[in-house]
Amino acid sequence: MQQDKAAKELWSKMLSEGESPHQRSYHIFGMVPSDPRCKLCNAPFRGIGKLLMRLIGKRQSKQNPYFCDSCIRSAPLGGAEVELTMLFADVRGSTTLAEQMSASEFSELLKQFYKVATQVLVKSDAMIDKVVGDEVIGLYVPGYAGPRHARQAIHGAQELLRVTGHGDSSGPWLPIGIGVHTGVAYVGTVGGPDGILTDITALGDNMNITARLASKAGAGEILISDSAFSSAGLNLGNLEQRRLDLKGKTEQVGVRMMRI
Repeated sequence: MQQDKAAKELWSKMLSEGESPHQRSYHIFGMVPSDPRCKLCNAPFRGIGKLLMRLIGKRQSKQNPYFCDSCIRSAPLGGAEVELTMLFADVRGSTTLAEQMSASEFSELLKQFYKVATQVLVKSDAMIDKVVGDEVIGLYVPGYAGPRHARQAIHGAQELLRVTGHGDSSGPWLPIGIGVHTGVAYVGTVGGPDGILTDITALGDNMNITARLASKAGAGEILISDSAFSSAGLNLGNLEQRRLDLKGKTEQVGVRMMRI
């Protein structure tokens, strides 16, 4: 029990401190090329970054390619509840897109989406939760993105629209909708039966809210919950306000709709 308590305290400190050495190193590693990266510390596994990381003892783990070996060894299983900002980006009309091209062409299109989305999330100091199917999920945790995590997430969402061609006169090369929400969630590790770190993710109702906001967003839209909008403290102009009915929620959720 004492070990579990210690792990929880460690995770709570790591996730909550907005101006910690961990946050600074995460940001610095994010500026070094290139992807893929350790999900926990952001250490790059390819290019010049791979060589630099080896000098400080960080290598891609053979047990789990999503993490570096030092994080595999040092990260305790567990987690903590923390207020963070979540970003979900979904491809709009992916079924129709898939019908209009070959399977290999559609696969290449999604790979390009994963690539540019990963770059945007890394540069904006998000932890990449999932890149799967037609969806990308970023977690803006205070211990990684800093105390202005909601602001970071909104800037990240805007950049995601730009890099996918929204706002271009010719239209987007891939239509996406984005949901951004700030709230408390459980962030922690998932371990296998042998106690080895297998993943890190976020759980809770606020993750569900963010996912449903993304599903309601049209192509080229960012739906920002009132809590994220208030937390960000940005002057975003006169944004359209909406009240949305979300599945599983008894009360409507207030949002601001943004385009670029």
